[in-house]
Amino acid sequence: MTMVQEIFTYEKAYFSLWELAQRYHAFTEFRVIGESHDMRMIPMLEIGKGDMAVFCLGGVHGTDLFTPDFLVKMAVEYCLAAECGWKMDDFYPVRELLERTRLCIIPLLNPDGFEICRKGYRSVRNPIYRQMLKMQRIPREEFGANARGVDIGKNFPTTFCMRKRVSLEPGSENETKALMRIMQEYQSRGLLSFAAKEEALVYYCKSQNFTTNQRSSRMARHLQKCAGKRPSGTFYGQSGDKREDGFGSPQQYYAEKIKQPSLEITIPCQKESQEGETIGHGYGKIRILPLEYIYSLDA
Repeated sequence: MTMVQEIFTYEKAYFSLWELAQRYHAFTEFRVIGESHDMRMIPMLEIGKGDMAVFCLGGVHGTDLFTPDFLVKMAVEYCLAAECGWKMDDFYPVRELLERTRLCIIPLLNPDGFEICRKGYRSVRNPIYRQMLKMQRIPREEFGANARGVDIGKNFPTTFCMRKRVSLEPGSENETKALMRIMQEYQSRGLLSFAAKEEALVYYCKSQNFTTNQRSSRMARHLQKCAGKRPSGTFYGQSGDKREDGFGSPQQYYAEKIKQPSLEITIPCQKESQEGETIGHGYGKIRILPLEYIYSLDA
């Protein structure tokens, strides 16, 4: 008998984090950090009680249909291991690490784009936004922006971010504002942003602080080795660099404003299953990277 894989949805992401906080209330906290323009709440789960935080971010682009699932699975594994006192991969003492530094997991920053890409434009509740997006004639499987048609991944106020349309300044979107608020609220030691790309790589973002850049470069190369790939010298922020899409990104904003290591971890994706649903692979390569990051902070 063939086992049918459960389809990952926005509702599953939200209620999975809420249920984890209810079950493991001694060391977790569920928070809604904001609301999208189409009135979907953006959930976050804190795991651990450390004074300093590390952010794990996913679902910035609507076309990234499986990284949010990975982050929810990661949260489930970490909570179970912390409660039971287990070591993941026979090495990482999860409870001990999360007593030192808490993880703030935001699996789905752009719930509107996720729903549009998965279900189509009928999922947009606001009729004005729905009609506006339909007029752009973008196939729903290629739609990566939010319900107002703005690319969240380029909407953060960084050094080289510019206004794209009249009345749309950097930082204009609800999703952008929510993440900026939460980044500024916590004392944190790093951002790990997960995204679906063609190959597994770790990029770091440059800030104007030389010491931070050195730490970020070393950490990116270290995590790249842990993911089983040769380190890449590519990074955001260099003049003439091909990755100009980094300007206006949450990773670049965090590097410039918070001045802590800001890394983008990309995961290769599988296009479609036989049932027509987007699926992914590579979870095994990234599941321990946040733990390795925390472990390496004071190494």
